[in-house]
Amino acid sequence: MSNYLIAISETQNATAATIHDSKSKLKVKAFDLVRSKFNPCKGEVRFFVTAGKKVLAFETEGYKKHRQLLILQMISWYCMYLGLFEAQIHATLPV
Repeated sequence: MSNYLIAISETQNATAATIHDSKSKLKVKAFDLVRSKFNPCKGEVRFFVTAGKKVLAFETEGYKKHRQLLILQMISWYCMYLGLFEAQIHATLPV
């Protein structure tokens, strides 16, 4: 699995960040749905992660027909970084 870069602003916590892939230049933004509001952008790909009581949304930034496998790898790498080993990735927001 590749390594990615994580950008976290001073006003955000680790569950609200941007993951960067230096090879493809793809960015995936992470949102903590418990702490923040998520407004999906048209034309971007999104996935959702549940892990215990945590619910995260992930959305691409600048999607240009990248492989979905790359996006899923970036999300799973980030979940491992956060220590969410029981994380489940969903294509839609689970009810």
